[in-house]
Amino acid sequence: MIIVMKVKVAMLAGALAAPILATAFAPTPQSDTDGVLRLASTSFSYRAAGDFSRNGRPVEGPLRGHRLPADLVVMKRQVTVAEYARCVDEGACPRIGASAGAQNVPVVGVSWHDASAYAVWLSRKTGIIHRLPTDEEWTFAAAEKARDEAMPLVDPSDPAQAWIARYETESARDRPAATAAQPGGTFGTNSNGLDDLAGNVWEWTNSCFVRVSLEGERERITNTNCGVRVVQGAHRSYMTDFIRDPRSGGCAAGVPPTNLGFRLVVEPSQSVAATAVRGVAKLLRRT
Repeated sequence: MIIVMKVKVAMLAGALAAPILATAFAPTPQSDTDGVLRLASTSFSYRAAGDFSRNGRPVEGPLRGHRLPADLVVMKRQVTVAEYARCVDEGACPRIGASAGAQNVPVVGVSWHDASAYAVWLSRKTGIIHRLPTDEEWTFAAAEKARDEAMPLVDPSDPAQAWIARYETESARDRPAATAAQPGGTFGTNSNGLDDLAGNVWEWTNSCFVRVSLEGERERITNTNCGVRVVQGAHRSYMTDFIRDPRSGGCAAGVPPTNLGFRLVVEPSQSVAATAVRGVAKLLRRT
Protein backbone atom coordinates (compact mmCIF):
# COMPACT_ATOMS: atom_id res chain seq x y z
CA MET A 1 0.00 0.00 0.00
CA ILE A 2 2.85 2.39 0.85
CA ILE A 3 4.56 1.60 -2.45
CA VAL A 4 1.36 2.29 -4.37
CA MET A 5 0.93 5.60 -2.54
CA LYS A 6 4.49 6.64 -3.37
CA VAL A 7 3.97 5.84 -7.03
CA LYS A 8 0.76 7.88 -7.11
CA VAL A 9 2.45 10.84 -5.43
CA ALA A 10 5.35 10.68 -7.87
CA MET A 11 2.90 10.62 -10.79
CA LEU A 12 1.04 13.58 -9.28
CA ALA A 13 4.27 15.54 -8.98
CA GLY A 14 5.03 14.95 -12.64
CA ALA A 15 1.53 15.91 -13.71
CA LEU A 16 1.63 19.15 -11.69
CA ALA A 17 5.07 20.25 -12.87
CA ALA A 18 3.96 22.02 -16.08
CA PRO A 19 1.06 24.06 -14.64
CA ILE A 20 3.06 24.97 -11.53
CA LEU A 21 5.86 26.42 -13.65
CA ALA A 22 3.35 28.65 -15.39
CA THR A 23 1.78 29.95 -12.16
CA ALA A 24 2.47 33.54 -11.17
CA PHE A 25 4.07 34.23 -7.81
CA ALA A 26 2.12 35.60 -4.85
CA PRO A 27 2.14 39.36 -4.14
CA THR A 28 5.31 40.98 -2.87
CA PRO A 29 6.98 40.37 -0.56
CA GLN A 30 6.45 36.71 0.28
CA SER A 31 8.86 34.53 2.21
CA ASP A 32 10.26 31.45 0.55
CA THR A 33 12.71 28.87 1.85
CA ASP A 34 16.43 29.28 2.43
CA GLY A 35 16.31 33.04 3.02
CA VAL A 36 14.90 34.21 -0.30
CA LEU A 37 11.95 36.46 -1.06
CA ARG A 38 9.62 36.47 -4.04
CA LEU A 39 8.76 39.95 -5.32
CA ALA A 40 5.83 40.35 -7.70
CA SER A 41 6.71 42.28 -10.83
CA THR A 42 5.38 45.84 -10.79
CA SER A 43 6.29 49.04 -12.65
CA PHE A 44 9.15 51.15 -11.28
CA SER A 45 11.37 54.03 -12.37
CA TYR A 46 14.74 53.01 -13.75
CA ARG A 47 17.63 55.17 -14.95
CA ALA A 48 19.65 53.24 -17.50
CA ALA A 49 23.20 52.30 -16.54
CA GLY A 50 26.18 53.14 -18.72
CA ASP A 51 27.93 56.03 -20.43
CA PHE A 52 25.44 58.07 -22.49
CA SER A 53 26.08 60.85 -24.97
CA ARG A 54 24.07 63.07 -27.27
CA ASN A 55 25.73 64.85 -30.18
CA GLY A 56 29.08 63.80 -28.76
CA ARG A 57 28.46 65.32 -25.32
CA PRO A 58 27.97 63.33 -22.07
CA VAL A 59 24.42 63.20 -20.71
CA GLU A 60 22.63 61.22 -18.02
CA GLY A 61 21.06 57.90 -18.89
CA PRO A 62 17.32 58.14 -19.63
CA LEU A 63 14.90 57.70 -16.73
CA ARG A 64 11.93 55.58 -17.76
CA GLY A 65 9.17 53.44 -16.38
CA HIS A 66 10.24 49.80 -16.38
CA ARG A 67 8.78 46.42 -15.49
CA LEU A 68 10.60 43.13 -15.09
CA PRO A 69 9.33 40.37 -17.42
CA ALA A 70 8.73 38.05 -14.45
CA ASP A 71 8.54 38.09 -10.66
CA LEU A 72 11.88 38.24 -8.90
CA VAL A 73 13.17 35.64 -6.45
CA VAL A 74 16.09 37.15 -4.54
CA MET A 75 18.20 36.43 -1.46
CA LYS A 76 17.06 38.40 1.59
CA ARG A 77 20.66 39.03 2.61
CA GLN A 78 24.14 38.99 1.14
CA VAL A 79 26.16 35.78 0.90
CA THR A 80 28.18 35.30 4.10
CA VAL A 81 31.78 34.39 4.83
CA ALA A 82 30.72 30.93 6.06
CA GLU A 83 28.64 30.23 2.94
CA TYR A 84 31.40 31.26 0.58
CA ALA A 85 33.92 29.19 2.57
CA ARG A 86 31.95 26.00 1.86
CA CYS A 87 32.36 26.65 -1.85
CA VAL A 88 36.09 27.21 -1.32
CA ASP A 89 36.37 23.98 0.71
CA GLU A 90 34.90 22.04 -2.22
CA GLY A 91 37.38 23.59 -4.63
CA ALA A 92 34.70 25.43 -6.64
CA CYS A 93 35.46 29.01 -5.53
CA PRO A 94 38.78 30.88 -5.37
CA ARG A 95 40.22 31.38 -1.90
CA ILE A 96 40.15 35.10 -1.08
CA GLY A 97 41.52 35.14 2.48
CA ALA A 98 38.18 36.02 4.08
CA SER A 99 37.65 32.89 6.16
CA ALA A 100 39.16 34.28 9.39
CA GLY A 101 37.04 36.19 11.89
CA ALA A 102 33.25 36.40 12.01
CA GLN A 103 31.49 33.89 9.79
CA ASN A 104 28.02 35.44 9.73
CA VAL A 105 29.01 38.71 8.07
CA PRO A 106 28.79 39.32 4.30
CA VAL A 107 31.76 38.00 2.38
CA VAL A 108 33.65 40.91 0.85
CA GLY A 109 36.76 41.25 -1.26
CA VAL A 110 35.19 39.17 -4.00
CA SER A 111 35.42 39.82 -7.72
CA TRP A 112 32.65 39.30 -10.26
CA HIS A 113 34.37 36.04 -11.22
CA ASP A 114 34.39 34.87 -7.58
CA ALA A 115 30.69 35.66 -7.17
CA SER A 116 29.84 33.94 -10.45
CA ALA A 117 31.77 30.83 -9.40
CA TYR A 118 29.73 30.69 -6.19
CA ALA A 119 26.49 30.97 -8.18
CA VAL A 120 27.55 28.06 -10.41
CA TRP A 121 28.50 25.96 -7.37
CA LEU A 122 25.25 26.69 -5.54
CA SER A 123 23.23 25.92 -8.67
CA ARG A 124 24.95 22.55 -8.94
CA LYS A 125 24.49 21.77 -5.24
CA THR A 126 20.79 22.65 -5.15
CA GLY A 127 19.70 21.77 -8.67
CA ILE A 128 18.17 25.28 -8.84
CA ILE A 129 19.64 27.98 -11.06
CA HIS A 130 21.19 30.84 -9.07
CA ARG A 131 22.85 33.86 -10.68
CA LEU A 132 23.82 37.45 -10.05
CA PRO A 133 21.01 39.95 -10.63
CA THR A 134 20.93 42.41 -13.49
CA ASP A 135 21.17 46.09 -12.64
CA GLU A 136 17.45 46.42 -13.39
CA GLU A 137 16.61 43.57 -11.02
CA TRP A 138 18.79 45.00 -8.24
CA THR A 139 17.16 48.42 -8.60
CA PHE A 140 13.68 46.89 -8.45
CA ALA A 141 14.53 44.83 -5.36
CA ALA A 142 16.23 47.79 -3.64
CA ALA A 143 13.09 49.96 -3.98
CA GLU A 144 13.58 53.12 -1.89
CA LYS A 145 17.21 52.16 -1.20
CA ALA A 146 18.12 52.63 -4.88
CA ARG A 147 19.42 56.10 -5.69
CA ASP A 148 18.63 58.05 -8.83
CA GLU A 149 21.96 58.49 -10.57
CA ALA A 150 21.20 61.91 -12.06
CA MET A 151 24.29 64.06 -11.58
CA PRO A 152 24.99 67.72 -12.36
CA LEU A 153 27.26 68.25 -15.35
CA VAL A 154 29.39 71.35 -14.93
CA ASP A 155 30.36 71.43 -18.59
CA PRO A 156 28.54 68.88 -20.77
CA SER A 157 31.30 69.12 -23.38
CA ASP A 158 34.01 68.16 -20.87
CA PRO A 159 33.91 64.54 -19.56
CA ALA A 160 36.49 65.41 -16.87
CA GLN A 161 34.18 68.05 -15.41
CA ALA A 162 31.32 65.55 -15.47
CA TRP A 163 33.44 63.05 -13.49
CA ILE A 164 34.39 65.76 -10.94
CA ALA A 165 30.73 66.71 -10.49
CA ARG A 166 29.83 63.07 -9.89
CA TYR A 167 32.65 62.65 -7.39
CA GLU A 168 31.66 65.76 -5.44
CA THR A 169 28.00 64.73 -5.32
CA GLU A 170 28.83 61.24 -4.07
CA SER A 171 31.35 62.56 -1.53
CA ALA A 172 28.68 64.80 -0.01
CA ARG A 173 26.38 61.85 0.72
CA ASP A 174 26.20 60.31 4.15
CA ARG A 175 28.31 57.14 4.14
CA PRO A 176 28.42 54.40 6.80
CA ALA A 177 31.14 55.06 9.37
CA ALA A 178 32.06 51.36 9.53
CA THR A 179 34.28 50.12 6.72
CA ALA A 180 34.45 46.46 7.80
CA ALA A 181 31.59 44.10 6.89
CA GLN A 182 28.89 44.10 9.57
CA PRO A 183 26.43 41.40 10.75
CA GLY A 184 23.28 41.00 8.68
CA GLY A 185 20.60 43.61 9.38
CA THR A 186 23.03 46.31 10.55
CA PHE A 187 21.96 48.66 7.78
CA GLY A 188 18.25 47.97 8.03
CA THR A 189 15.57 46.26 5.97
CA ASN A 190 13.88 47.88 2.99
CA SER A 191 10.19 47.89 2.08
CA ASN A 192 10.64 44.65 0.11
CA GLY A 193 12.07 42.85 3.16
CA LEU A 194 15.70 42.76 1.95
CA ASP A 195 18.53 43.47 4.39
CA ASP A 196 21.51 45.81 4.13
CA LEU A 197 20.94 47.30 0.70
CA ALA A 198 23.00 50.48 0.18
CA GLY A 199 25.03 49.82 3.35
CA ASN A 200 28.81 49.50 3.22
CA VAL A 201 28.80 46.50 0.85
CA TRP A 202 28.31 47.13 -2.85
CA GLU A 203 26.88 44.17 -4.77
CA TRP A 204 27.99 42.80 -8.12
CA THR A 205 25.45 42.58 -10.92
CA ASN A 206 25.59 40.74 -14.24
CA SER A 207 25.06 43.92 -16.25
CA CYS A 208 27.87 44.90 -18.59
CA PHE A 209 29.15 48.44 -19.01
CA VAL A 210 27.78 50.02 -22.19
CA ARG A 211 28.31 53.22 -24.12
CA VAL A 212 25.19 54.54 -25.76
CA SER A 213 24.53 57.32 -28.22
CA LEU A 214 21.12 58.99 -27.86
CA GLU A 215 19.76 60.00 -31.24
CA GLY A 216 16.33 61.55 -30.77
CA GLU A 217 14.21 58.86 -29.12
CA ARG A 218 16.54 56.15 -30.38
CA GLU A 219 19.37 54.58 -28.39
CA ARG A 220 22.36 53.19 -30.26
CA ILE A 221 24.85 51.05 -28.31
CA THR A 222 28.31 51.97 -29.55
CA ASN A 223 30.29 49.71 -27.21
CA THR A 224 29.60 46.84 -24.79
CA ASN A 225 32.35 45.94 -22.33
CA CYS A 226 31.60 42.85 -20.23
CA GLY A 227 35.04 43.09 -18.65
CA VAL A 228 33.47 45.90 -16.61
CA ARG A 229 30.29 45.23 -14.62
CA VAL A 230 27.79 47.40 -12.81
CA VAL A 231 28.01 47.26 -9.01
CA GLN A 232 25.22 48.63 -6.82
CA GLY A 233 25.09 50.01 -3.30
CA ALA A 234 24.97 53.50 -1.82
CA HIS A 235 25.49 54.62 -5.42
CA ARG A 236 25.93 52.87 -8.76
CA SER A 237 29.48 52.25 -9.89
CA TYR A 238 31.37 50.33 -12.58
CA MET A 239 34.18 47.91 -11.75
CA THR A 240 36.53 45.71 -13.74
CA ASP A 241 35.33 42.14 -13.24
CA PHE A 242 38.54 40.81 -11.66
CA ILE A 243 38.79 43.58 -9.02
CA ARG A 244 38.35 42.49 -5.38
CA ASP A 245 39.44 45.66 -3.62
CA PRO A 246 37.63 48.68 -5.14
CA ARG A 247 40.22 51.03 -3.67
CA SER A 248 42.73 49.63 -6.16
CA GLY A 249 40.80 51.13 -9.07
CA GLY A 250 39.00 49.09 -11.65
CA CYS A 251 37.25 51.80 -13.69
CA ALA A 252 35.04 53.01 -10.84
CA ALA A 253 33.37 56.35 -11.62
CA GLY A 254 33.13 58.78 -8.75
CA VAL A 255 33.74 57.63 -5.16
CA PRO A 256 34.82 53.95 -5.16
CA PRO A 257 32.72 51.38 -3.25
CA THR A 258 33.80 50.50 0.29
CA ASN A 259 33.50 46.72 -0.12
CA LEU A 260 32.49 44.33 -2.90
CA GLY A 261 30.07 41.50 -2.05
CA PHE A 262 26.98 39.96 -3.59
CA ARG A 263 23.56 38.36 -3.27
CA LEU A 264 21.95 36.07 -5.83
CA VAL A 265 18.62 35.73 -7.55
CA VAL A 266 16.88 32.46 -8.42
CA GLU A 267 15.37 31.69 -11.78
CA PRO A 268 11.60 31.95 -11.06
CA SER A 269 10.50 28.68 -12.68
CA GLN A 270 13.31 26.86 -10.88
CA SER A 271 12.12 28.21 -7.52
CA VAL A 272 8.51 27.14 -8.09
CA ALA A 273 9.57 23.70 -9.25
CA ALA A 274 11.75 23.27 -6.18
CA THR A 275 8.85 24.23 -3.92
CA ALA A 276 6.68 21.59 -5.58
CA VAL A 277 9.36 18.93 -5.16
CA ARG A 278 9.79 19.78 -1.48
CA GLY A 279 6.03 19.48 -0.96
CA VAL A 280 5.97 16.07 -2.60
CA ALA A 281 8.98 14.94 -0.56
CA LYS A 282 7.19 15.87 2.67
CA LEU A 283 4.13 13.90 1.58
CA LEU A 284 6.29 10.88 0.78
CA ARG A 285 7.85 11.00 4.23
CA ARG A 286 4.42 10.80 5.83
CA THR A 287 3.42 7.64 3.94
